[in-house]
Amino acid sequence: MKKLLATLLIALMTLGLVAGCAPAQEAVEAPVEEAAEEVVAEEVVEEPIEEAAALNTVILKEQDDKMINTYSVIAVDPEAPFADADGNAVEDVAINTAGADALIKFLLSEEGLKLAGEYGVEQYGDYLFYVKEDAPRYEGEIAAATEETKVIRLSTTTSVNDSGLLGYLLPAFENAYGYTVEVQSAGTGKAIAAAKYGNADLILVHSKSQEEAFVEEGFARVLDGFEGERLSFLYNFFVLCGPSEDPAGAAAAADVLTAFASIADGKYTFISRGDASGTHTKELSLWPEELGITAEADSFAGYTDWYVSANTGMGACLVMAEEMGGYILTDKATFLTFVANGGVM
Repeated sequence: MKKLLATLLIALMTLGLVAGCAPAQEAVEAPVEEAAEEVVAEEVVEEPIEEAAALNTVILKEQDDKMINTYSVIAVDPEAPFADADGNAVEDVAINTAGADALIKFLLSEEGLKLAGEYGVEQYGDYLFYVKEDAPRYEGEIAAATEETKVIRLSTTTSVNDSGLLGYLLPAFENAYGYTVEVQSAGTGKAIAAAKYGNADLILVHSKSQEEAFVEEGFARVLDGFEGERLSFLYNFFVLCGPSEDPAGAAAAADVLTAFASIADGKYTFISRGDASGTHTKELSLWPEELGITAEADSFAGYTDWYVSANTGMGACLVMAEEMGGYILTDKATFLTFVANGGVM
């Protein structure tokens, strides 16, 4: 009998222990399950965030014959008639001709042209710049920097800088030859003006008419071994971009001139560089002649309900076009960089 009572007592104690442990086990497991759900929830919300960041600005018209965009490099003549913004002569301008020569020769060397031609292909899946078939080429030695020549002042367009091309090319040049290149980036008009003030050793720009005027006014020089002052070596294409809905029907237009006419007819928002840059100069040539749009503010005074003259760089204008749902002319290299950066420039 005593044996039976002992057995029953042990059994009851065992059941009590089991029952007492169960709530403790559930209390431990519940937070683990909740934590797992939180992790899953974080993974699920990633895709909608990426979709929300997609840009509405897209390429609508490209590779039209009237949209070829050629880049030239020009050495500044140390004997040029330098003057300030008011036209007053500027004395004692020091031009680093040796440094300018070295950078130009690098850009036109087999290595420089190869780097420029391949830039962006791996990252963007498309060519951002093309080497001209008749580009001048340099096959000789390139002088290394000295204490007197190591700093080179390059005045260039925002299109070259914002696209990332210079950030790709210049380290190779600087590391190989010991130079430091100080880059001043603005629209072509302002980039050329900086050289006329004596603030640049060479320019890299993309507006044929402004480049030719720079040469004719005596600001350029010919490098030994080359035939002319303007050394045109790269090109890409301007592209007409706009909202994906494309209310003007620009994508379906027969050519870029028809597309621009449709934008004007419908008074759809257009963002103009408005800064005398190469892109601005090209844009002005694409509007219907009867509109009379020029670089002068009074020429588009009657169109300000749709024509926005921003007077700023390419990256900033692309941001404006995206925010305002407007059309814009840009170089393809900068646009692809803009897209890759998620609209941040």
